[in-house]
Amino acid sequence: KVLMWSDPAATDVKVSIRIHSGAAFDPQGKEGVMQLLADNIFPTAVAKGYFAEDLGGSVEVITNYDFIQINATAKSSEFINLLETLAQAVASPTIDKETTTALKKALTDKLILLEKDPVYVGDQAAAKRLFGTFPYGRPQMGSVESLQRIDFADLQFARERFLSADNATVAISGNFNSDLGFRAARRYLGAWLKSDKRVPSTFRQPDDPDVKPLEIGFDGAPARSTFALRGLARNDPDYAASLILGAILKARLQKKDPAMTIVHDARILPGVLVLGVPGSTGFPFIAFSERISESEFARSRVEAAIEFSKRGLVDQWLDVDTYRTTVAGDTQAFQNVTIADVQRVADRLAKNPVASVVVRSATVAQ
Repeated sequence: KVLMWSDPAATDVKVSIRIHSGAAFDPQGKEGVMQLLADNIFPTAVAKGYFAEDLGGSVEVITNYDFIQINATAKSSEFINLLETLAQAVASPTIDKETTTALKKALTDKLILLEKDPVYVGDQAAAKRLFGTFPYGRPQMGSVESLQRIDFADLQFARERFLSADNATVAISGNFNSDLGFRAARRYLGAWLKSDKRVPSTFRQPDDPDVKPLEIGFDGAPARSTFALRGLARNDPDYAASLILGAILKARLQKKDPAMTIVHDARILPGVLVLGVPGSTGFPFIAFSERISESEFARSRVEAAIEFSKRGLVDQWLDVDTYRTTVAGDTQAFQNVTIADVQRVADRLAKNPVASVVVRSATVAQ
């Protein structure tokens, strides 16, 4: 599918390509395959530098549990070169031993640093505690250990299964001629093959987590508690209400302690709500149990709608194919949501079991 928005007033052109499969499809024990597949699209600094030096634009590749997305820009005069370069990268990527080895080393170096970060360790442990072997319980970028089990054949297999034309949506926006864009898309993307069959996002749902707090000793780390509970899927009818609730909870928690954090990731399958609290403490149930006031609702509704709109029209339309949503439905949801809807979501989430992890200095933990 190709989506196009032509804007003669724009100074450049942007092409986004979303592959509707992400790290959730990593083979168990080989977490990091989809991250490496994404890294392999433009595997060198030279490949990425071409967009800035020759096309007057930029390129980024985003990977999460649900998708891989390439965002690339160029001067309007370089539109054809931009589309041709991207088409070659996704339709005929080069996957070999040498490149895979280099990408594994670069990702391993990044993970070595992350695995020394007590916040990252606590968040990963809480996700594993909450989801177990379910994909969201496994690290999205893999681990130092899991990367060692991956070779270039794993990337080739993932490319054949997921990096295919029928598992992607292309969005073109900016200053370009629509007729030219249509012809160019047919010409350069026409050779992109379909897969034998689509791989559905179906996984066995995880069991309820062990709610007993897990303690992790970490040298020199100040005590921090991480709490994770299942949130809402991206296409849940109460998604807008959950974003408003997230803004309310954030305001409540940070009023008590500015260092508290809250993140709600809504995904294809159940989302996750993660709270980070300094010190060794229990779950802040009061943040959920306190009834929502009209002033909280009014303020947070505006905040959530503004934050959601920052994602931009292109990403909202790409979400339609990834999450089976509608742009009109998302917009209408913020207009129609009521304080009762938000309170219902709060009551619903408060009933979910909570996975708790406490990271503290190793000497204290002992």
